[in-house]
Amino acid sequence: MPDPAQSPLRIKICGLSTAETIAASVEAGASYIGFVFFERSPRNVTPKRAAELSADVPPGVAKVGLIVDPSDDTLDAILSNVSLDMIQLHGSESPDRVLEVKTRTGLPAMKAVGISSAEDLSRLPPYEQVADQILVDTKAPKGSDLPGGNGLSFDWSLISGRRWPIPWMLAGGLTVDTVAAAIQQTGARQLDLSSGVERAPGVKDPEKIRAFITAAQAAVPTS
Repeated sequence: MPDPAQSPLRIKICGLSTAETIAASVEAGASYIGFVFFERSPRNVTPKRAAELSADVPPGVAKVGLIVDPSDDTLDAILSNVSLDMIQLHGSESPDRVLEVKTRTGLPAMKAVGISSAEDLSRLPPYEQVADQILVDTKAPKGSDLPGGNGLSFDWSLISGRRWPIPWMLAGGLTVDTVAAAIQQTGARQLDLSSGVERAPGVKDPEKIRAFITAAQAAVPTS
């Protein structure tokens, strides 16, 4: 099994809901395992189910909880059931709210920021001051029920050559066929994907997981 800590590329497989797909992700070298706590998502799991699945995640692989505009009660209910290593805020949380969540949970926070045009880049700096990581995702289409996991990519040239003050992760429309171009254009060394390794919404495919991670790792320059 690859050691995710030694990899030049760190990959997060999000929206996992079975022991089989967690095992496939870990064995292929994923650095992060993502659980979705958002009822409208086909990838939603309960905190109790996430706790059961967490037993299959070895030390060194981070367990991330994706939460959308959570109340304090929601945070408490999740964390009273499952031990997480990081909170991923994927809603319209303000920078102040990011700080509040970090303080309340005692966990690092990753803030997702949706991008569709150059104007959206101005939203990044305030979050870079408070979050521990930034997830750069495709802005959800108007009327979408889901803030992410829509299988759409944005214009990667918008962030080509950008200097990042904190660790960041690229998401949005990543597949085994697009990952090499994504890495080349953005310089990303952390990737997040969900729908790109599914055979149906919310149904992960172990073979697609393994194929994606293999292709992504092969696309990283060796020097």
